[in-house]
Amino acid sequence: MSATEELAGRLRGTVLPAVLTPMDASGAVDFAALRRYAERMVAERIGGVAVWAHTGRGLHLAEADRRRVLEVWRDAVDLPVVAGAGVPRALRGAPLDEAEDAAVAMAARAAELGADAVMVYPVARHHALPDGEERAARLHERVAEASGLPVLGFLLHGEAGGYPYAPGLVRRLLEQPSTAGIKIATLDRAVDCQDALRAAEGTGALLVTGEDRMFGPSLMWGADTALVGIAAARAGLTGAVLDAWTAGDAAGFLRASGRLDRFAEATFLAPIEGYVQRMLWAAVWEGAIPEEAAFDPYGPPLPDAERRAVVACLERLAKEDGAAA
Repeated sequence: MSATEELAGRLRGTVLPAVLTPMDASGAVDFAALRRYAERMVAERIGGVAVWAHTGRGLHLAEADRRRVLEVWRDAVDLPVVAGAGVPRALRGAPLDEAEDAAVAMAARAAELGADAVMVYPVARHHALPDGEERAARLHERVAEASGLPVLGFLLHGEAGGYPYAPGLVRRLLEQPSTAGIKIATLDRAVDCQDALRAAEGTGALLVTGEDRMFGPSLMWGADTALVGIAAARAGLTGAVLDAWTAGDAAGFLRASGRLDRFAEATFLAPIEGYVQRMLWAAVWEGAIPEEAAFDPYGPPLPDAERRAVVACLERLAKEDGAAA
């Protein structure tokens, strides 16, 4: 069995939180808080973790901070660690060849630090190029060659800096021997999500949902694994939906999906980039991250009313848990 097949076998049917990166008000990473958060996350029923992802602001972090973040998670978990690999924020305006080289170098660094797989951020500039699909496919091949690790593709919505891969590109990426699967995160574009999942049918690859606002439906459409930012706090809410779907428990699936949807409504709303801060607030509420390390310097300012809405949602869900006990 190849490393790619082995990884797919370990991850299928599990939830991987796209974990947060605790930061203080100045934007400095709080590594003590990160270690406590990692210890808390390990106690959850998860299949692994995704670091350097959008939720953890991986492309915004300084290289030294990225290294230490992965080291903390590698030390904390015996589960698979998937690391994002893309163009760092500082190089977004660089020539395309230089930007692609940086993504490849990030993947190679992740392998050196002990990651089990890399997830390739889409390069948005590919979308407008006549040879964009060719370049995207080659980038995934280069990442696999440089890292020696299984690769996950990543169809990411434009609000987070990605673009919609055409079904043909999805299929092409999944036919590469080093590709373990693809994460699909279209935000609210049901047709794009469905088309990508249909394009992937029959490949045997992991069909990874990143659909925080369409989580339950994406499972019904064919996703079999989850890598989502909404699991960065209250991971059990997400796991309950996947567990019920996998078990064929229709009534349990409806209940769990409804609960997760309410949490998603309070955290994944316009401005969408504010979801990181909302998830940090949720992590504070559950005691996973301290107040002084719950700042997102890269998102938009949010009114206090939004925090109150997140907390109110969590308190209602907790009250339901208590009533059901």
